[in-house]
Amino acid sequence: MKILVVGGGGREHAIIMKLAESPKVEKLYCTPGNGGISRYAECFGVKATDIDGVVALAKQLAVDMVVVAPDDPLVLGMVDALNAEGFMTFGPNKAAAIIEGSKVFSKELMKKYNIPTAGYEVFDDPNKAIEYIKAQNSYPTVVKADGLALGKGVVIAQDEAEAVDAVKSIMEDKMFGESGSRIVIEEFLTGPEVSVLSFTDGNVVIPMISSMDHKRAYDNDEGLNTGGMGTVAPNPYYTEDVAKECMEKIFLPTINAMKAENRTFKGCLYFGLMITPKGPKVIEYNCRFGDPETQVVLPLLDGDLCEIFEAIYNGKLADVKFSWKKEFCTCVVMASGGYPKKYPTGLEMSGMDDKGQVDGAFVYHAGTKYADGKFYTAGGRVLGVTATGATLPEALEKSYKAVDKISFENAHFRKDIGKRAMAAIK
Repeated sequence: MKILVVGGGGREHAIIMKLAESPKVEKLYCTPGNGGISRYAECFGVKATDIDGVVALAKQLAVDMVVVAPDDPLVLGMVDALNAEGFMTFGPNKAAAIIEGSKVFSKELMKKYNIPTAGYEVFDDPNKAIEYIKAQNSYPTVVKADGLALGKGVVIAQDEAEAVDAVKSIMEDKMFGESGSRIVIEEFLTGPEVSVLSFTDGNVVIPMISSMDHKRAYDNDEGLNTGGMGTVAPNPYYTEDVAKECMEKIFLPTINAMKAENRTFKGCLYFGLMITPKGPKVIEYNCRFGDPETQVVLPLLDGDLCEIFEAIYNGKLADVKFSWKKEFCTCVVMASGGYPKKYPTGLEMSGMDDKGQVDGAFVYHAGTKYADGKFYTAGGRVLGVTATGATLPEALEKSYKAVDKISFENAHFRKDIGKRAMAAIK
């Protein structure tokens, strides 16, 4: 099979590396791709959000399957456009992708179908939102932009001033554009966070191995929210009992709710969960593989990803056999100095061996460019330095060993990835 992957980050690199293992795959293409991906797939300059451009490229290359990985093109309806032209696709259609495209939609879905989540109110008027915040007088409180915001549309306000500022910057200053026309104000939940990606064809849902993301920019969970500074899998807080409860109360009910709403979800549905004292609750849904969760989940997959994608498209996921390696996987993100705010690009990188120069490690590229035999930085999150090991400490040691061998000016990474998970294991 010839497969075109849409996107250009670390998640797409991880998907491509897993697809490359399949005996079914003959040729891999990617658009727009990045420096690291270009070593394994032929890359093109079509933007991930250019629906007409991607459809034209798929036709030109006569591909057998298109994998649409990022949220924006899914929410815009890229899968619908590709399906209309007869292409086998991986990813939900526009009607189903709204589960991530609108926080208001997803909260109302959960309320309607009794899926456990935080209490909330929806506002389209900033003054009313501020009145509500003052009347509630409960902190921390969570303020979320309704639409997509590069994974950064959530503010956890510690006091009234921060909450009011969040409402104004999202709704009045439009820091996330039209995504902030409506907001959700949510109760603050406490407990360990767990990410669970799942394969679903709309009938059955098969959770992947759990993971733990590290969202804040700096050590000890300080600094701004980012797209993710590192991950570990599996997540020690996600026990067998929790998994069972999630399947009964969250995973199956969500799939069935989407079907009942005539929005059958086929693809990868991401459950962002909080294990609260009252049991697991949904913080958010994503309509695609998470980034950087994919970088620690797919290396542990013992199965043919191409076969799984085909089965999902054909509604036959129940027929495919796969399992998960009994190992640990860790990913440390190397970012540009200044991320998630302003940062430079085009910095030359050294020590760029694919395998991270450490046995059992692999370097996934997120924001890089390859030119004249050299790698240069081309984004905020630059690399996901990943490793597997028989134990969590072993995997972490390999990841950080590999990080030490790579350098670029003002490289920034957290030094405490996996610390919370290690504490839970002890």
